[in-house]
Amino acid sequence: VNMKKIIFTVLAVFVLGVNHLMYSQMLGSNINLIPSPKSIVINDGSFTLTNQTKIYFDQYSRKVADYLSEVIKPATGFDLKPEIWNGMMETNSIILSLKTKTNEYGKEGYTLVINPFNVLIEANELNGLFYGVQTLRQLFDPYINSIVKVEGIDWILPAVVVYDKPEFEWRALNLDCCRHFMEKDFVKRYIDLLAYHKFNTLHWHLTEDQAWRIEIKKYPELTKKGAYRTYEDGTVYGGYYTQEDVKEIVEYAASRFINVVPEIEMPGHSLAALSCFPEISCTGGPFDVGTLWGIYSDIYCAGNEKTFQFLEDVISEVVELFPGKYIHIGGDEAPKVRWQNCPKCQQRIKDENLKDENELQSYFVKRMEKFINSKGKKIVGWDEILEGGLAPEATVQSWRGLKGAIEAAKMGHDVIVSPTTNCYFDYPVETTDLRKVYYFDPVPEELSFDERKHVLGSEGLMWTEYAPQQFVDDRLFPRMLALIEVIWNYPQERDFESFRQRVQNHYRRLDLLDVNYGLETKPFEITKTFNPSKNIYDIKVTQLQKDIDLRIGSFVSELMINKISENEFQFEIDKTNLVNIFFQKGEKKVGKTYAFGISFNKANRKPVKLSYPYSEKYSAGGIEALTDGIRGSDSFRGGDNTWQGYYGTDFEAIVDLEKPYTFNKISLGFFQASSSLVFFPQYIEFYTSVDGNEYESAGKVEIPSSLKDPDWIQRDFGVQLNDTYARYIKIFVKNYDEAPKWHPIAFGKTWLMIDEIIVE
Repeated sequence: VNMKKIIFTVLAVFVLGVNHLMYSQMLGSNINLIPSPKSIVINDGSFTLTNQTKIYFDQYSRKVADYLSEVIKPATGFDLKPEIWNGMMETNSIILSLKTKTNEYGKEGYTLVINPFNVLIEANELNGLFYGVQTLRQLFDPYINSIVKVEGIDWILPAVVVYDKPEFEWRALNLDCCRHFMEKDFVKRYIDLLAYHKFNTLHWHLTEDQAWRIEIKKYPELTKKGAYRTYEDGTVYGGYYTQEDVKEIVEYAASRFINVVPEIEMPGHSLAALSCFPEISCTGGPFDVGTLWGIYSDIYCAGNEKTFQFLEDVISEVVELFPGKYIHIGGDEAPKVRWQNCPKCQQRIKDENLKDENELQSYFVKRMEKFINSKGKKIVGWDEILEGGLAPEATVQSWRGLKGAIEAAKMGHDVIVSPTTNCYFDYPVETTDLRKVYYFDPVPEELSFDERKHVLGSEGLMWTEYAPQQFVDDRLFPRMLALIEVIWNYPQERDFESFRQRVQNHYRRLDLLDVNYGLETKPFEITKTFNPSKNIYDIKVTQLQKDIDLRIGSFVSELMINKISENEFQFEIDKTNLVNIFFQKGEKKVGKTYAFGISFNKANRKPVKLSYPYSEKYSAGGIEALTDGIRGSDSFRGGDNTWQGYYGTDFEAIVDLEKPYTFNKISLGFFQASSSLVFFPQYIEFYTSVDGNEYESAGKVEIPSSLKDPDWIQRDFGVQLNDTYARYIKIFVKNYDEAPKWHPIAFGKTWLMIDEIIVE
């Protein structure tokens, strides 16, 4: 092979580099890379990997060569032992080479040259070689990701020249292991998925109100007690990582060129620690580990020297476990109400000549930054650390929009731009879809050329309040693909449909990586219309997401579904039913199952009188919603507006059946989302009457408290009767007067969410 020819081809790609839009048009050549490279030239011919192929490494790159051998062995069955390279361009070889005397690629860039004779990956540092290997993996048939040997495939690579380097140095995922615990192997699996897509940072959220997940040897109580939360039914949930677990994960991440940044929250989101050491709070407790999601008022006492001693002890152990330069200290959502009423905190404000509690938080952060700097580390904090004055060397992670990033960058501070609008992947796809992430620009236009240099990059946020381990894939993929496309390639011209087609091709790779990806956008719209002449409900479903199969089924009876166009479906419901709508790619179910209920009963469309007004925010369309036969959805916040809300009041309704009936059951549906102050009632009383004047008790339902349960729950409560004959039904529902003192929104007014009165 002519080495000069290879060098000429590499140089040509600098001159003729194919831009993002041109690359998107090359799908016909069966090249499908995510993220797309900075430039690519496609040549004639191909290279075929065989069991005789040699993997060569120079004196510096054995680590990456071993990794390449390791990842291609399961699918191919080829046990290719890497060998030291002698500098010759031998045929049937893959060569990994570092150019240590130049810096044309930066730390993470690389060139990949594939021709019919050999493969050359070249970079300045091992990071770049590693990312060249990831591109190589994506150029193979998707079955290269199989964990078992695949027969009957020729492992062919197209002849290409790729020049590639990332636009941003911070390409991260925040994995919240506090709200729901993630097993060690699951965390390592995500490290592999991040590496495959050229992310380089795992922001590991380890302490919270709801759990303390990292072992601190000086304070064993933190994981003995603080790692577990107890619900009202006695259920205990939790787990933690020993320091040996942490070392194993950090070392594994390093082998994939991923830096792990721990987050140790302060001064807020600290209830789990305070439950173990109430003396470093403002009130002295006692406290329980939080079971609900939200913002708790009890935080570390800023006026107590024991607080800082505790945190310095913790940090001293943490920095020994994480070799990277950053420690994330949180700093977000720290209510000041306890500080305002704490003599020690007020004395601190006076002694330090501080203006107010915001400056007290700034004092807190600056003091901890000084200590962390003394350990050779830098701090990252959420944008609230700007309030009261920013610590001298802090990096600001802007999540409440772009304002914090703009302010910090203009002050000369590095920033990570990860606003809720584009980067919070715990949000439903109906709120933040694939297109919205793809068009995200992490560089605020308000910044000057010099200020833009302070934008380190961006990060996907995977908060897990409503996402246990088994749901994380669904939330992150495919949206993480759009994020890495933005922060690796940073395309100035963007073509969403071309990108989306690459995503369609990429799904097969995710299948083989065992990723249970979710949906790309709001999947459908539905209308439910009652037809009084037929006494039926006409249902129309309009599919919104393309390239996926919509399925409609029933738990009760078969539905006669008419497909009236490529994306529109109609059917009728003439009896009580529960319908489910879900999606498939081939045989694989994708995303959640959406269910809705229709009820035919004696209360359908009967008039209702209310003693207390419903909230206009949750009207469900008016008073008729209580007897319209359409059951509430699985989200009280859902766009279908099927739940009627009563805020800070009880509920009392009288239903007029318009003539006497004999019936045996009265029930109504409720929703509970305790973290949002939506509670099941304390009790329900049922009454019946023939004339509407004299009512007889039909029973009372006491509902045991489950207020510490954070799950969203739908449930019907009712009474069984024995051939009761009546025309009028009165229902009284007792709401809680206020949230209990342990609740994140202690003493706040509470909601009742009600959807349907049913008489059978």
